[in-house]
Amino acid sequence: MTVHLPAAASFLAGHARVLDRRRFELLLGTGQPAGVLAAVAGYRNPDGGFGWGLEPDLRAPESQPGGALHAFEVFAEVAPVTTPLAVQLCDWLDAVALPGGGLPFAFPVAGPAACAPFWTSADPDRFSLQSTAFVAGTALRVAVHDPAVAGHPWLARAVPACLQAIRELTEQPHAIELSFVIRLLDAAHGRYPEAAELLSGLGRFLPDNGIVPVAGGAEGEVLRPLDFAPLPGPARALFRPEVIEADLTRLEAGQQPDGGWQVDFDSYSPSAGPEWRGYATVGAISLLRANSRLS
Repeated sequence: MTVHLPAAASFLAGHARVLDRRRFELLLGTGQPAGVLAAVAGYRNPDGGFGWGLEPDLRAPESQPGGALHAFEVFAEVAPVTTPLAVQLCDWLDAVALPGGGLPFAFPVAGPAACAPFWTSADPDRFSLQSTAFVAGTALRVAVHDPAVAGHPWLARAVPACLQAIRELTEQPHAIELSFVIRLLDAAHGRYPEAAELLSGLGRFLPDNGIVPVAGGAEGEVLRPLDFAPLPGPARALFRPEVIEADLTRLEAGQQPDGGWQVDFDSYSPSAGPEWRGYATVGAISLLRANSRLS
């Protein structure tokens, strides 16, 4: 089984955002961090947050937790290069966070055009473990190489807020929330002593095959082992090695005849569908490389 990188490049040229094309170049070693950072900066607002469709199904301009997630993903990818955009994003998060450092699922938008309804109907005053975990967990990965993020007061508030909420989980979380909680604990492992025990405890919510249906999602939409533990690390202990290997084989075989990868969830605008496929294509190649399936 072989991933055809030239076909992926052709797909991205025809379908993907400039940001994901720049990320792909960086991944292949033909691009520079400056180009990736310039592309993501186009989604930045003067308040230090990110909007403008950086989360493809939330196309409103306002800064949002979803935008922060995708910005931190970029800041992690350009390591060891750091950028002041990362600490400025932390400053914005500190300013808008709920008491205790947590985040709502989303903040209000002035115009809901081309936005998924679950974003536009969110309660801006209610703590969301899902949103706080996906932003803080990705920020922790940036913190590994960026001391300004590692020592930021927002992160020092947000992670404990998540840990407390995870301790209080008694019922099966939504699949997407569970995935981001596991990723947070994987990133927090070693920095927060309680992360190891909490991570182990979440195994009770995972079936043996690691496939969890997404309630309320598209028909057949599921999350798979690599959605919970994409990188070698502590979270892999939740899955048998053969389960991870089988999912890597599935991902490797997922390249379509047009060179890209598909997603199995619904998109909410004509632009979002191709953008998600571009994002997924870069993500698949990055993940396969991180797992030694690509040189």
